[in-house]
Amino acid sequence: MRFLDLAATSAAVGAISGRRAKVELLADALRRLDPTEVVAGSGWLAGELRQRQTGVGWAALRELPAPAAEPTLTVASVDAAIDGIAAVSGAGSQARRRALVAALYAAATADEQRLLTGLFLGELRHGAQAGLLADAIARAAGVPVAAVRRALLLSGDLRAVAVAALGGGAAALAGFGLQVGRPLAPMLAQSAPSVDEALAATGAPAVVDVKLDGIRIQVHRSGADIAVFSRSLDEITARVPEVVAAVRALPAREIVLDGEAIGLDATGRPLPFQQTSSAAARRAGRAPVAAAVRAAAERTGETVLTPYFFDLLHLDGVDLIDLPGRERWAALRGTADASLLVGRLEVDGPEQAGEAFAAALDAGQEGVVVKAPDAPYDAGRRGAAWVKVKPRHTLDLVVLAVEWGSGRRTGWLSNLHLGARDPQTGGFVMLGKTFKGLTDELLRWQTERFLDLAVERGDWVVRVRPEQVVEIAFDGVQSSSRYPGGVALRFARVVRYRDDKTAAEADTIDAVRAVQAGRPPG
Repeated sequence: MRFLDLAATSAAVGAISGRRAKVELLADALRRLDPTEVVAGSGWLAGELRQRQTGVGWAALRELPAPAAEPTLTVASVDAAIDGIAAVSGAGSQARRRALVAALYAAATADEQRLLTGLFLGELRHGAQAGLLADAIARAAGVPVAAVRRALLLSGDLRAVAVAALGGGAAALAGFGLQVGRPLAPMLAQSAPSVDEALAATGAPAVVDVKLDGIRIQVHRSGADIAVFSRSLDEITARVPEVVAAVRALPAREIVLDGEAIGLDATGRPLPFQQTSSAAARRAGRAPVAAAVRAAAERTGETVLTPYFFDLLHLDGVDLIDLPGRERWAALRGTADASLLVGRLEVDGPEQAGEAFAAALDAGQEGVVVKAPDAPYDAGRRGAAWVKVKPRHTLDLVVLAVEWGSGRRTGWLSNLHLGARDPQTGGFVMLGKTFKGLTDELLRWQTERFLDLAVERGDWVVRVRPEQVVEIAFDGVQSSSRYPGGVALRFARVVRYRDDKTAAEADTIDAVRAVQAGRPPG
């Protein structure tokens, strides 16, 4: 299949809003893929590269050759080229990678270059999410969509499901099941601004779990073999020896657990998320979780990651995911020591749920997750059975620059560069970017507004006078070497523009650092 045809499908899907029309376009593209191209092509339609790490970022894409006049690339040739780029390593790798990227882009037409950039940067926002791809795979393969969704949820691998459906139909899809050792997409939680609204979604009675600000872990054990997977289904076993040791001590032959691993200080309070994630990213080979390990951590200054589990998906040959939550949780209590379980409280109404929420925050936790006890484990879904409630931070920041959008946002200024006021210099300190929370109306308004404020118009970034204040909601502040202030916002999203405030009234970098330190800003 020509790469140009896939690029045209991506552009067309991004240009229309109707779900049925998107599914038809995607299904047609899937049918036209050669069997050897399905793995790469289906992933690209979802905005994902088969090669998880390529080493290609903004720096490598700053200066690109002019697009080719005629299309010559195929899906297979592009996939092979990206394989070559991803394989570059060692001395001189940066220059070699740039040369390979330049050669690929020189062979690509303008439309193909746009698709490549979106894929390399992980910013292909054309509306083809996993749910749409599942429907399209079912349509292309002529199989029930329920069979595709079930296989996708259990495998967590859209590309593998596409290969099975298109190559073997319903019979091949039936082969997907919960297999100990193979991670499945975790069940996710919706968000609500209050425990009252969370309970309205789940119904009462419900259970309220403490929401830890750790790393999501899914642990598989089969005999002596133990594997730990992250939320993105990457294996991190060697990085979390405490988790491995804790699960090895459980009285089970085969088990699949869902939970969090979190760093704690000497008093048992949670460490900032970045410390937990950094510990998981760098460590390997440590002693079991125990008081002795904590003592060793105090001596060495390293962060110990303690596991806490909140769900049990498989136990000694029996899948539990289709059972009601209360049955899974009872089995979990009967298998794991209470010290390894997430704090959980059964509640009958908002008053009890509110008390549990306040207690979790007082303990330094991130919030709570309200859960319906009758619901099965809906792998990969973000449904109303689990609803998370967290306190929301907001700051009034200043827009420093805006990036042109891509996909359905082509022609609009989209991604905002956010800055906090620096009272020492009178300037602004960049804290990161966001395109979240922007409606079509806001996109139209801000495009006009920021073109009026523009001081430098680039092909990708428009730099503006620092005058427009915007209220930004975010989930926390983390240390960052990317930005000069040393900090960045986590999961920033636009609440509203503040035309009632001048840039001189925007929040300061000191207020941002106060949030990072756990103090009220201001």
